[in-house]
Amino acid sequence: MKLTREEITAALVGLLGADSVIVEPVRMDPYLREPRKRFHQPAAAIALPHDVPALQALARWANEHRVPLIPQGGNTGLVGGQVPLGENEVVVSLVRLDKVRALNAEAGHMTLEAGVVLETAQSLAADAGALFPLYLASQGSARIGGVLSSNAGGVQVLAYGNARELCLGVEAVLADGRLYQGLGSLRKDNTGYDLKDLLIGAEGTLGFITAATLKLFPMPQGHETALCSVNSPEAALALFYDMRRRAAGTLTAFEIIPAFGLDIQLRHRMLDRDPTAGPSPWYCLLEISRPAGGPEGTLMAALEAAFESGGVDDAVIAESLEERARMWAFREQMSECQSREGASIKHDVSVPIAAVPELIARGSEAAVNLLPGIRPCPFGHMGDGNIHFNFSQPVDADPKAFMAGAEPIHAAIYEIVVGLGGSVSAEHGIGQLKTGLLASVKDPVALQMMAAIKAALDPHGILNPGKLLPPSP
Repeated sequence: MKLTREEITAALVGLLGADSVIVEPVRMDPYLREPRKRFHQPAAAIALPHDVPALQALARWANEHRVPLIPQGGNTGLVGGQVPLGENEVVVSLVRLDKVRALNAEAGHMTLEAGVVLETAQSLAADAGALFPLYLASQGSARIGGVLSSNAGGVQVLAYGNARELCLGVEAVLADGRLYQGLGSLRKDNTGYDLKDLLIGAEGTLGFITAATLKLFPMPQGHETALCSVNSPEAALALFYDMRRRAAGTLTAFEIIPAFGLDIQLRHRMLDRDPTAGPSPWYCLLEISRPAGGPEGTLMAALEAAFESGGVDDAVIAESLEERARMWAFREQMSECQSREGASIKHDVSVPIAAVPELIARGSEAAVNLLPGIRPCPFGHMGDGNIHFNFSQPVDADPKAFMAGAEPIHAAIYEIVVGLGGSVSAEHGIGQLKTGLLASVKDPVALQMMAAIKAALDPHGILNPGKLLPPSP
């Protein structure tokens, strides 16, 4: 028998204390709304355990009484994985688990609890003279537990990898309250299944990540940053290959942005001035992170060679921190500036790097054929094949009508992505938004394996139900 909302609240207060349970609608609301405002359902309560034993007690009780628990970090997810589906669910916010357990910059690792804000983690590393290289637009509010649970990416995956590659070990509370203690700092541990990697990217469906040991890197001595003008995605790809060959591991970012992105940022005055060298169909944002003792001028030398070969039409190299910040603002403001142009149909997809130009060309053509006047805006992490393939509504179109007709465009883009050997979710995850899509594109054997793992670790299905895994047939 399902517990009533009042019974759930009473039990939570008994387990955690009244100051750790939120039931007032106004106070609950921020935990129930995700950034894109697609999903908003009521919940029984918000629970804020103050330490790991409290979370274990909560999980044991919920497992016994079959009360669904929704793990939540900074509530920055874009696919609805961190918000509830039903009013009998309890959102479990881990923001109070925010301790620094260890930091050893010389050895190259730090151990943080799940509630530590990503930007705080970056600052902790920097204060110790080291680098934690995971950079996201939401880093001021995203938290370590959520970053790992969604296997977040960001702008430096090209050089350092995504969240999974930056993690040495995790601690996690399982559905029945048991504590998985895997907070090792070993670089090599060949003793069976990698349980850490199973929990990372699971979107809270297999357990609550409560702490993690994260890799640290030497702090770069400096950065060399440039905005290059190119005439096509094919030219951008050729430039990427050339820069990777010349700069090797020092090339830490390579982003592509269409002219449309610059136009709307200037129109809405989101940039104080044009950071580019001049009008161009496409722009590439490149950054080299110079190691201590490394030579200066690597980017300049590489770009001079690119000019000679005809791969670059023009370029601006940042000569100050202000110019570098303006260039990065141009890239990081892309999603926000699109919202000022009206409704936007968005896709977070990836393909093999060599297929990025074909994806952009075929995807843009398909969308325009389906809806003349639609404005393609593909941008993002060309260096790792992750393109945010967005489409702004036609000028003066009705936003609601535009979004109501999104499905044929989704279908066209995803068909192209899958045909190119890509992924329908590159870095945002599946959440509740893409469970049906996952069922249609994922290898059936892979889905069976995922379901078996879920059944083994969470037999009663209390952890984030309705997320990530497609519904059972």
